[in-house]
Amino acid sequence: MSRSSRRVALAVVLAAALIATYYLSRKSNSTAPNDVSSIAGRLGPQDIYPDASATPGATNPEITQANIAETICSPHWSTKRVRPPQQYTSQLKREQLDQRQRADEDPRDYEEDHLIPLELGGNPRDPKNLWPEPYATSIPEGGARFKDRVENYLHDQICAGNISLAVAQQRIANDWYRVYVTSVR
Repeated sequence: MSRSSRRVALAVVLAAALIATYYLSRKSNSTAPNDVSSIAGRLGPQDIYPDASATPGATNPEITQANIAETICSPHWSTKRVRPPQQYTSQLKREQLDQRQRADEDPRDYEEDHLIPLELGGNPRDPKNLWPEPYATSIPEGGARFKDRVENYLHDQICAGNISLAVAQQRIANDWYRVYVTSVR
């Protein structure tokens, strides 16, 4: 491949990346984008992730890249403003555990978690963003308490301007454990 052909190929790749980044940052909030190839290549074991077909993640249309300074990055904003009532999440957790027929169906062993967390602009009530996340998994650092560390890390990265809201949402929805291993641990 000639030098000019390589430059053209690089320009095409960069343009595609910029277009994709723009699209993801401007996308109106519906279901979070999931890259099937990255889901298939997740770093951790299957039991630490939700079923991607049932819980692909969903974002909050009221939180955008344009307003993060007034919402999730404001010291005056709190997830308490948008968090659904415990009655709602407890009932949903029981229903989801029944539907997914897990060996362990004791609700106390799970946290009803937002795949895309509230502090990253996750949808508070959409069942596509809520799942019964186990506290204990097949690996020591795979349960709910370890995903919480990733949520805090990505929130800090967004508010520091190191990554966009859309990129953080996609990273946590696609493979939160990869973020844990590569950036948090």
